[in-house]
Amino acid sequence: MLGKITKTAVERLQPGELLWDTAVVGFGARRQRRDAFYLLRYRLNGRQRFLTIGRHGSPWTPDTARGEAKRMLGIVAARGDPATERQRSAETFGPEVERYLERKRAAMKPRAYTEVERHLLNHAKPLAKLGLAEIDRRAIALRLAEVELASGPVARNRVRSSLSAFFAWAIREGLAEINPVAGTGKASEAVRERVLSEGELAAIWAALGEDQFGEIVRLLILTGQRREEIGGLRWSEVDFDRGLIALPPERTKNKRLHELPLSSAARAVLERQPRRSERDLVFGLRQGGFSGWSDRKARLDACVPMASWRLHDLRRTAATMMADRLGVLPHIVEAILNHVSGHRAGVAGIYNRARYLDAMRDALERWADHVTAARDLH
Repeated sequence: MLGKITKTAVERLQPGELLWDTAVVGFGARRQRRDAFYLLRYRLNGRQRFLTIGRHGSPWTPDTARGEAKRMLGIVAARGDPATERQRSAETFGPEVERYLERKRAAMKPRAYTEVERHLLNHAKPLAKLGLAEIDRRAIALRLAEVELASGPVARNRVRSSLSAFFAWAIREGLAEINPVAGTGKASEAVRERVLSEGELAAIWAALGEDQFGEIVRLLILTGQRREEIGGLRWSEVDFDRGLIALPPERTKNKRLHELPLSSAARAVLERQPRRSERDLVFGLRQGGFSGWSDRKARLDACVPMASWRLHDLRRTAATMMADRLGVLPHIVEAILNHVSGHRAGVAGIYNRARYLDAMRDALERWADHVTAARDLH
């Protein structure tokens, strides 16, 4: 429909409605499901084209958007393409990713934010200088293929999800017309069953340094916990009086309090960590705890020539060996891992929690002795 584009007219638009301005030919406003966007329709080399100016709101008002439309029409009159000009502007992938991350920081959990930040700033870095309109499906597919080659199929799929979420946001902001991630392939993620041998555990332990990464890996071996749980450990979660770690629900995968007894060896690792009054984190300096996992793991791999393995394999190895080598009962292994299944589900799991702590402590002490014996033997 035709009419003068004003603030009132734009805000009255219903989803799907399009209003063409009577003052500037080709200047329009369209409401999507929630937000309204200003756009320009123009003809270049015999073809009609559309270009989004921006979302209604600061800085785009009817007047500023109309002025931008006039400027773009001037480019068309000079036989130029305003779309190409905008690709060279600040609306490139890198700056818009920074703005996107700043918007998301407050709404995401630290661990999730750190992962998305790594995906978009590190894995997608080759896209940083490209205009959003330049990034097509082929560019995304090539980048994902390179990520898979360097870091594996799981990394490819996680980066793909982060990119897709970013471009969905860019569309809502009026910065992009399509999501170029749509239609790109997802990699098959093979189920991992890697269990390390005692010799491999001993080799890893021997190669660990005295830095924070080395201490974290020692705790991963001794406790069987997830890397984010240990890497993001707080002193407020360590109870030396009771001899345990108490992970609050917001820090566990199943959103349940997890009380983990400390073996003597695990306690010794924690007791030698320096404490700083100004921060609660045991490891790392950032809000989410330790960072730099990939780089430090690669350096460790260079020191330990063995078949490919991941830090999560330490958790599977601890669980498997406690059950197979030490005869720890399944429900105690599940309690240590903070798994909730048939043995620990429902009311019975809650009432048995106190009784499990003693059995968990005994199992973890025996597991620490087993690791020490393997280390000394090899």
